[in-house]
Amino acid sequence: MVLQETILCATAPQPSGSGSTLGSGGAFALHDLQTGTSLASFKQTNSAPHCNAFVETKNGQGGVMLAAQSDKSVLNVYNFQKDQVSQKIVLPEKLTCLALDQRAGYCAGGTIQGRIYLWEVASGILYNSWDAHYRQVNVLKFTYDGTVLISASEDSGVSVWSVSKLVDDDLQNDLPLPQFTLSDHTLPVTDIVCGLGTFPKCRVLTSSVDHTVKLWDLSSQSLITTFHFPKPISSVTWDVTERLFFASSPDGSIHQVNLFRERETKHKGGPFIEAVGGSGVSDIIRVDEAENTAGRQRLISVGQPVTALSISLTTSLLLVGTATGLIHMYDIASHQLLRTISTHKGMSISFLATMLKPPDLVGHISLSLNVSSSAEAKDVMPVRPVASFHRMKERKVREAHEVIMLLPITAETSYANPSEYDYPECELRRDLASFVRPSEAEPSGVLLPSRVAELEKEVQHLREQLGKAKGVNDTMWETVVQRVLKQGKLKERKDELGSSGMATTDVEEEGGRSRKRGKK
Repeated sequence: MVLQETILCATAPQPSGSGSTLGSGGAFALHDLQTGTSLASFKQTNSAPHCNAFVETKNGQGGVMLAAQSDKSVLNVYNFQKDQVSQKIVLPEKLTCLALDQRAGYCAGGTIQGRIYLWEVASGILYNSWDAHYRQVNVLKFTYDGTVLISASEDSGVSVWSVSKLVDDDLQNDLPLPQFTLSDHTLPVTDIVCGLGTFPKCRVLTSSVDHTVKLWDLSSQSLITTFHFPKPISSVTWDVTERLFFASSPDGSIHQVNLFRERETKHKGGPFIEAVGGSGVSDIIRVDEAENTAGRQRLISVGQPVTALSISLTTSLLLVGTATGLIHMYDIASHQLLRTISTHKGMSISFLATMLKPPDLVGHISLSLNVSSSAEAKDVMPVRPVASFHRMKERKVREAHEVIMLLPITAETSYANPSEYDYPECELRRDLASFVRPSEAEPSGVLLPSRVAELEKEVQHLREQLGKAKGVNDTMWETVVQRVLKQGKLKERKDELGSSGMATTDVEEEGGRSRKRGKK
């Protein structure tokens, strides 16, 4: 199997001065990360930022993409095996944001009135709907394990909701209360990024119009550090290792913020790495000042309004989507612009993410599935079930419902031929190692004395082996040269004796006797 990274983006018509859209024709699109070529397009959508969600093809089930339409209360459902809308779901009202957990178990949507809906994807049952904020809900995000839902609003509040309490039948008549709130922003919150890890052992980044990005610790429900920027922040993306993040402003400026820094010490240990900030509410780091003192440029100027940000799976590329439909790819280490995808020029990029190429992608069905068409691929790689979402809460339906489930594929598969998701762990580790390509060079200044001695000993051993190899090479060279010279002299003597009339056999016998005398 070849791991191929792709770009998944969603486009929407550009808004006009009156607030309406210029025509229609938005789409989900897949591009190859290395070449930028278009792999597939899923049309007939018009979704705003934070109104798109997807789940990759995995565990023997096909992936799914959801897009809440900005001009009507409709949710478009797509799968990778069909290049058209798979299903249109009528919603109770128009959504301003959308979220889907990692397993596609629950879907949450926020509205302009501050209301949040929570559906079960496989059954479509509306488990809860409540007034969560005083004003419009801007962003909804599930944590990596899907145990809590985080919401951010125009009222500058960030609330953390327990999913288990929201779906509890015994609490359906009670007004849902947040697990806790994160209230330190002073203006509308624009974006949320959840770090890896299970709740509450994970951290969260929130950005706001108040020029700040705040880092929160959910386990202690406290603010770790505040990063202050010269302009309002509209979107944020976080490195998967949580070493750095990028924050963009509507004017096209993107700031890189490193969460760790190297400090010199007077001890023999040399420089060491320490975390930036961590002093809580009083800790405010001004990014513009930090750039001047660091002695390096950490600002990327796109020159166009930025609408979406994402980082590649290898954490080497920064993907930037603009309001004019361009997708820029920057090298994170050097901030150099490597490539620009202009296929969607004239539209607006409302969503941007990276993923591995789906094996059941329409027009690119993997040969390991042993199928010839998308219709046959559905039998091998079934589409993830998405039921029509209910518009009202119904207790009887909730108590009597049945959820369609697909059991995960085990090692003892019933298929005669191996399929795309029969992936042994050893092969996965090998492919992942070649895909990520980690650097084998160790950072300077951190080699231990024992390691230095070991390397010196290895160098000495290699020098001895090199000397022996040179000696063998010299011996072989001298032997070959001497043999060639002897053969040349013997040939000359044969020619001389032949001209004098002596037979060739006599020359050979004489040569043989001379060799025997030489041996004695």
